[in-house]
Amino acid sequence: MARGEGAEQYAVSLQSVKSINTEIKTAKPKSQRDRLSVWSKLCYAIGGAPYQITGSALGFFLQIYLLDVAQLDPSHASIILFVGRAWDAVTDPTVGFLVSRSRWTGIGRMMPWILFSTPFAVLTYFLMWYVPPFEQGKVAWYLIFYCLFQSMQTCFHVPYSALTMFISNDQKERDSATAYRMMVEVLGTVLGTAIQGQIVGGASDCPTEPDVMDSRNSTRINSSAVTLDETKQAYLIASGVICVIYVLCATVLFLGVKEQKETGRKKSQPLTFRQGLWLVMSHGPYIKLVIGFLFTSLAFMLLEGNFALFITYALGHRNDFQNILLVIMLSGTLTIPWWQWFLTRFGKKMAVYVGITWAVPFMILIISIESNLIVSYLVSVAAGVSVAAAFLMPWSMLPDVVDDFKVQNPDIHGHEALFYSYYVFFIKFASGVSLGISTLSLKFAGYVTGSCLQPEAVSLTLKVLVSPVPVVLIGVGLLILRTYPIDEERRQGNRKLLQEMLDSEADSESETSAFGSSV
Repeated sequence: MARGEGAEQYAVSLQSVKSINTEIKTAKPKSQRDRLSVWSKLCYAIGGAPYQITGSALGFFLQIYLLDVAQLDPSHASIILFVGRAWDAVTDPTVGFLVSRSRWTGIGRMMPWILFSTPFAVLTYFLMWYVPPFEQGKVAWYLIFYCLFQSMQTCFHVPYSALTMFISNDQKERDSATAYRMMVEVLGTVLGTAIQGQIVGGASDCPTEPDVMDSRNSTRINSSAVTLDETKQAYLIASGVICVIYVLCATVLFLGVKEQKETGRKKSQPLTFRQGLWLVMSHGPYIKLVIGFLFTSLAFMLLEGNFALFITYALGHRNDFQNILLVIMLSGTLTIPWWQWFLTRFGKKMAVYVGITWAVPFMILIISIESNLIVSYLVSVAAGVSVAAAFLMPWSMLPDVVDDFKVQNPDIHGHEALFYSYYVFFIKFASGVSLGISTLSLKFAGYVTGSCLQPEAVSLTLKVLVSPVPVVLIGVGLLILRTYPIDEERRQGNRKLLQEMLDSEADSESETSAFGSSV
């Protein structure tokens, strides 16, 4: 009997050893397990396109749409822009807090938010570009649907941003995926600018050339103007095309990206909203990064929000404004890979200084010389290089801050979404303030709604909003970013420490499972 039990135990032990050896032979090294395929990176990157496509359309065209197509008073348009952005900003930390407390499901922790917010985001976006057939409730219409769309977009973008931390544990792979994402996102801004600009760019009820006087009957001839109804229709068509692309991109993201569940880590206790806020705001590198990029991002957002009006009324290139915007975005898309190489070669802080400063001389040049179409296109190409850096760097550096926080707080897990949501909160809130102030500035300058010509004071105001103010904001932001403490040495050190933590957790988990299988 004892001999039979011993033989049976020996057979079980031999089988356990064989199974462990098989696992060792078939298991991939940790560096290979964390490696992402090009297809996964592309699918992840495509998921970021909807945010940028709709964002570029809203950023470049919403202000001019509210003023010249919906024909709202500038003060009412400023209320819509400010309240919509402020509401959008408030929803970011709220959604980030809710995402951080979400439970893991069969499709992940971030994916359900992305999946279920998409249809509502598409519907509210389309209705935002519809001019209702009544006058009294127009302001309420745009305010409601603008806020609803921003809420649904937040439910998509905050989990998507935090998804960066859950597609791979390897820092290099995350940086590579972020570069893919930034390239697709800048391409998304190109797509949004192209769709919106090319469809509605020619649909203007203003003449493409100065009205000419017929010498025989002294009547004005204008064969190029279109009706306001045709302009409204063009905006609806553009929004419909963007809605279709939004759904396609969300589908690719859902089908092509697998969210990784953290294993081997004890889940920390859920935090209250106030605790989560204190947790994030007490991390010094994060605060310095956010405040620095707050100023630089404000500069580019102010430029973006007023650039279409500036090209139309200050430079007088009404027929070419959509093409100039397209050139900026194309230039940015093509230079994203170069900036990715630059930051890996010279470091991320150096890339920030060089990339964002690059735009300053061209901002000054565009208002210093007499209006010239060729110069405007050349400046647009050069400005796009800086736009690419402004797109790439914040999202490339945020994961470094999260890693630094994990190294300093190894017992706290599952709060990555908070870092992304609070960053977006500050950027959007400040953007809402700047857009509201800039639209009110146009009202004080005497902007005439629906007019093809504007007073000289409007031209001067637009020049100030797209050059001196952004230049000052860039200078302040770069000074703050000089104090950002995570240099390349610290970043690499954090990477090694996190990898050691992950390796030890994985080893302990495999030992536990092996012991369980042998028992």
